Amino acid sequence: MMIKKYVYGSPFETEAVVVNMEAAEGIPAYGAISTEDGFSFTCKLDAEDVVYGLGEANRGINKRGYCYVSDCTDDPNHTEGKRSLYGAHNFIVVSGAQTFGLFLDYPAKMTFDIGYTRMDTLKITCDHADLYLYVIEGATPYEIVKQFRKIIGRSYIPPKFAFGFGQSRWGYRTKEDYREVADGYRENHIPVDMIYMDIDYMQDYKDFTLNEENFADFPEFLKEMKGRNIRLIPIIDAGVKIEKGYDIYEEGVQNRYFCQKEDGSDFVAAVWPGYTHFPDVLNPEARKWFGDKYQILTDQGIEGFWNDMNEPAIFYTPEGVQEAGETVKEFVENANGEHSGFFKVKDKVLGLSNNEKDYRSFYHQIGEQRVRHDRVHNLFGYNMTRAAGEAFDRIDPDRRFLMFSRSSYIGMHRYGGIWTGDNMSWWSHILLNLKMMPSLNMCGFLYTGADLGGFGADTTRDLVLRWLALGIFTPLMRNHSALGTRVQECFRFEDVEDFRHVVGVRYQLLPYLYSEYMKAALSDDMYFRPLAFVYPEDSHASQVEDQLMLGDEIMIAPVYTQNAKGRYVYLPEEMKFVKFLPDGSVYEEILLAGHHYVEIALNEVPLFIRQGRCIPLAAPAEYMEALDTEHLMVIGYPGSEYVLYEDDGIHKDYDAPENLRTLKFE
Repeated sequence: MMIKKYVYGSPFETEAVVVNMEAAEGIPAYGAISTEDGFSFTCKLDAEDVVYGLGEANRGINKRGYCYVSDCTDDPNHTEGKRSLYGAHNFIVVSGAQTFGLFLDYPAKMTFDIGYTRMDTLKITCDHADLYLYVIEGATPYEIVKQFRKIIGRSYIPPKFAFGFGQSRWGYRTKEDYREVADGYRENHIPVDMIYMDIDYMQDYKDFTLNEENFADFPEFLKEMKGRNIRLIPIIDAGVKIEKGYDIYEEGVQNRYFCQKEDGSDFVAAVWPGYTHFPDVLNPEARKWFGDKYQILTDQGIEGFWNDMNEPAIFYTPEGVQEAGETVKEFVENANGEHSGFFKVKDKVLGLSNNEKDYRSFYHQIGEQRVRHDRVHNLFGYNMTRAAGEAFDRIDPDRRFLMFSRSSYIGMHRYGGIWTGDNMSWWSHILLNLKMMPSLNMCGFLYTGADLGGFGADTTRDLVLRWLALGIFTPLMRNHSALGTRVQECFRFEDVEDFRHVVGVRYQLLPYLYSEYMKAALSDDMYFRPLAFVYPEDSHASQVEDQLMLGDEIMIAPVYTQNAKGRYVYLPEEMKFVKFLPDGSVYEEILLAGHHYVEIALNEVPLFIRQGRCIPLAAPAEYMEALDTEHLMVIGYPGSEYVLYEDDGIHKDYDAPENLRTLKFE
């Protein structure tokens, strides 16, 4: 490996990197370092340089021209102006006149000014010069990424059922709600494997509880749904409700397992249950305690979870409410028609949520070390999901559990996947979904996906269909929407056969998609790649951001524009254009390298097979266990072969020789 590790100050041990490396002497070969006022790395960018990375970040695959801030943030409005989202992934690759990678292992707020202040300058800054800097050299960005992936550890591998289609909505409250969704899919023969349980399944939003009225016989209900080949996947939130008699609250208080304020009292913040405490998941003892609570639900038959609100999100704190009240009182008593007082009140009230002052007011206990939260803020979601992942290894060490999270830091990729949070039912968010995928893969996150159809705002039939046609290819494929928005389960729309077909294509492709996922995970590779990673000599490939390579065989180019009947694509080489048609047939046409306009109807699913390659297809199925992987057809270029990876999808015997078999396209 061509990686050098530089140590500045006294870094916090995030455990993002799992390979022991000696610290290098001297100074990095790239850029200028300053530790006089915090830390900064500065280097000049050539006009043609491309900058990759940053995982879950806004805008494009090429990060040139904007400013990004690694600061895990609960913000559902993913507009172009937002600099922080839910994850903090401090890995970038500069490709061009000089090609090198940087990983800055620093768990607090860090700013990446990538040609924003000056178009020719990359400047990375943070408040404290306490970090590990890894400098990675390689001939290509792809080579650098693969070296980085080797030092951060193997990506999380979910059970095979987690690659099926899932339906979710905030607002499912009763068993009848879940039965209605299950009926809608099964009666219309639209494939589905999972229905997700958002916060309303809990008793008063208390973690690891079930609503006593609606889910009194939960294990029997799970068996009923499992009998229909549907798994229920509950949400777990970061805040533990303050309530006498609630055993998890009382255990946490008694054993000092919650984050504390400077005076030693437990920190209080409001989220969905009202006032809560946050488990101190950076404390190994508290992390084990919290993780073991997942067994309350696994013992009843649950096989997967999603972790939420773990930036951690804060609606408000008692201190913040007190300050806001005083500001309002002052305005009421002194209002004289001037606007300044009004705006002061507005800013104070809107600033109650996720306030930086609150994040500076509580602490973590790690051994003998007491650390203020804002200095390690980006590690909370990572360690909440780590708590679950470590617990699963204790609960059933040979079995895989589904786990994904909203907030994350590099290192969490070993314990779970992520979904990209509370997006909106906007056409632009299909494109944002597409562009995030390879960047997340660079940082180790392979099990990823977005809320298909959009979480917030009212969706439309055509938007859901086009987004599903992208979601077919993402490892996590889930339709999810917010309370109060238009319902968007696939069976709610007219001409339901279109949804049956489009979701069905996912299951036809699953032998290939699962195989490519497993190959990527087991070899520390990428599942999605930018075109430039596969065609480094093609100068145009780095300009293409709305097409992705998937595995070694295919390219995807989804339609993401309202009312479009097709789209333009760029082919770096000859490829076979494939469309899955609603009558069950497959359209195939060879297209030469270059630019093409291809027609893609709303009920068609396109992909492109690379020259000399082929992919396997299964017969349509309505759930994972019904998928016939013994009798596969192969499409693509005659005379080619495909090495299929297939295991039992449940256990961890990943390297068994029988997991691989070669399929030939005669």
